[in-house]
Amino acid sequence: MRRPSVARTTAYRARNFGVVTVGLIAINVVMYVVTAATAHSLTNPSGSPVFFDLALYGPFVDAGQYWRLLTTAFLHFGLTHLAVNMFSLYIIGNSIEQALGKVRYGALYLLSGLGASGAAYLFTPNSLVAGASGAVFGLLGGAAVLMVRNKANLRPLISILALNIVISLLPGISLSAHVGGFITGAVVTYLLLLTRKPSRRS
Repeated sequence: MRRPSVARTTAYRARNFGVVTVGLIAINVVMYVVTAATAHSLTNPSGSPVFFDLALYGPFVDAGQYWRLLTTAFLHFGLTHLAVNMFSLYIIGNSIEQALGKVRYGALYLLSGLGASGAAYLFTPNSLVAGASGAVFGLLGGAAVLMVRNKANLRPLISILALNIVISLLPGISLSAHVGGFITGAVVTYLLLLTRKPSRRS
């Protein structure tokens, strides 16, 4: 059996390397480092003034601090919270980035994050909400639309969704953000597919 050349292996990895996905992970990690450093706590960054200024909290949004609806998606309450969300983003995001392209994928992620924040703001306005899980659920919604379109087997996705729904019911987890992110991601992906120009083959 012939071993693949180094050049071929590198080219394969490059094709499967989601630049936007890795960029999003990097932003989340940097924000965690900043909040942890300013909170003087590696495991509890929510005590940071930066965290306080950027996390989603309904009364502050009512006062005109609308940026919180987006910035909250790049904050995390602890290392486990960060690790789970970033691992999920890497696994799910890479494949969707390849399917939609960098720009559309980036739009899907950001709009899903906004949809998740909007749902949390609407249904739990007095709760402090932060995390990328709403945007990740948006990617799951996008994956569902893509799989239906491609007539793929939905059983693996249904199993993942069932597990995540159970997790969403645990105390301290924003179910409304997860549901809002999923619905937003599914709708945005459907619209992106409708507006995408068919590829030309020579």
